[in-house]
Amino acid sequence: MQFSILTLSTLLASASSFMITPTAQRSTAMRASEFSDPDFCNGLPGALPPVGQFDPLNFLDGADDNKVRRFREAELTHGRVAMLAFVGFLVGEKVEGSSFLFDSQITGPAINHFAQVPQPFWEILVLTIGASEVYRAQVGWVSPADLQGEDKFALRPDYIPGDIGFDPLGLRPEDAEELEIMQTKELQHGRLAMLATAGFVAQELTDGQGIMQHLGL
Repeated sequence: MQFSILTLSTLLASASSFMITPTAQRSTAMRASEFSDPDFCNGLPGALPPVGQFDPLNFLDGADDNKVRRFREAELTHGRVAMLAFVGFLVGEKVEGSSFLFDSQITGPAINHFAQVPQPFWEILVLTIGASEVYRAQVGWVSPADLQGEDKFALRPDYIPGDIGFDPLGLRPEDAEELEIMQTKELQHGRLAMLATAGFVAQELTDGQGIMQHLGL
């Protein structure tokens, strides 16, 4: 029953992700279109119905452009990690007990997999995350040494949140409107993945069974 409720919630969230609003006015900072609101979040993409200007805890009250873009950077980063985690939950549980990974040593719900992973997986993971974060900081953030006592968490003025130039498959559109559509899709999928991954964790902590068991796969 709990898993059924979770599944229904994620489906409803995904449906709302692709609803489109009427075309709005153009914003000078970043283009506002049917996927954004020029009066909300500095016109960044992602303000869609049914929630629209969704900020129940008023994080954006009094926030300047740099702080708003930092919030979006954090949201996109967490969304990307959640999308990887969502796939990892399903794939990890599907191949558990096989010789596909780690010589059949990993078993049980996905939330317990990390504790079973042998060396040197952790060292490789930490180095990979560290290198990725250093690269992201160099691309998007002003060096603290150049701020001279100002805010130590400043993004570069021309930096678009989440755009670190990583596009190995060449999927980035040249057209500005198509790019905004793609940015909105990524953002909405990331939001859904954060909800779904949190639901996976809660479900497995509740009954100790894997998600694939609940799906009957």
